[in-house]
Amino acid sequence: MSEHAIPVCVLTGFLGSGKTTMLGHLLRQQEFARTAVIINEFGEIGLDHELVEASEDSIVELATGCLCCKVRSDLTQTLQALLRRLDEGTCTPFERIVIETSGLADPAPILQTLMTDAALAHRLALGEVVTTVDAIAGTLEREWVSQKQVALADRIVLTKLDLDEAAEPSVRRRLAALNVCAPVLRADHGRIEPQTLLRAGLPDEQTTLEGRASPIEVGEQHAGHARDIRTYAILRDQPIRAVTLALFLETLAEHCGSDLLRLKGIVNLIESPDRPAVIHGVQHVFHAPSFLERWPSDDRRSRIVIIARHIPQRWVELLLEAIEEEVSEVARL
Repeated sequence: MSEHAIPVCVLTGFLGSGKTTMLGHLLRQQEFARTAVIINEFGEIGLDHELVEASEDSIVELATGCLCCKVRSDLTQTLQALLRRLDEGTCTPFERIVIETSGLADPAPILQTLMTDAALAHRLALGEVVTTVDAIAGTLEREWVSQKQVALADRIVLTKLDLDEAAEPSVRRRLAALNVCAPVLRADHGRIEPQTLLRAGLPDEQTTLEGRASPIEVGEQHAGHARDIRTYAILRDQPIRAVTLALFLETLAEHCGSDLLRLKGIVNLIESPDRPAVIHGVQHVFHAPSFLERWPSDDRRSRIVIIARHIPQRWVELLLEAIEEEVSEVARL
């Protein structure tokens, strides 16, 4: 990934959760100037793009239909067209892309496209996944796609709390059952500080799970799919070999792909002690590791955050340990 790659933020959330209202507010802020927006609307007649008031430095594109169903072609073509216009100087220059998904869309195929499309990989970089949640609608109890949107998020934004402030504690408990790593923010009638959504989506001091509830405690609070979702972090004090990491990710993808909702991490490799590897995975698709120029803090442990169904933390730890031992044995021969 080029250090000049354009970040792509995915904005998701169930129907009526306030995505478009929040996006319209963000696009009027200086921090979100020079932003290109792709709005995915379901059906032949779109309206959401008419409701977004963007600054003159922003571009709004319309993509009708469900992106999660036609993502391989439609999204790629739309992004390629945007980049071509940028190169030709036929559109307002932009420094960021935001994709607003349909409220019924599963974000996973969108993330997979951004991670694997070779034609886009050197120009674009997956940024934040931001999920809006209606605090009073109860969709987390009823809709599996709403639960998955939360599970894949780097940031969660609660909306409509002005209608019922008392709902916040119970909603936060439900969110923790699905994704204990993602910070939970609040939007006031769509207004939110832009800086809170612009941080890198990497495990750090706030996403290592240390000092938080255990995965079992947060995973058994609610019925349905949420009960099966676990969020945990795999930590390693000692650097690992690149081949160990590759075999570990290949094994997870092959045997656990459908249940591996999201994996992200920063890894200390023996072959690259001063430049940590950044890894991203969604189900059976993994982005080729990229490398930071330097460690973001003094903490040089490998930290891999996993959000999954039916994949015990101890099993993942034992898998990594077994692969480490086998690779080390071969290296000694």
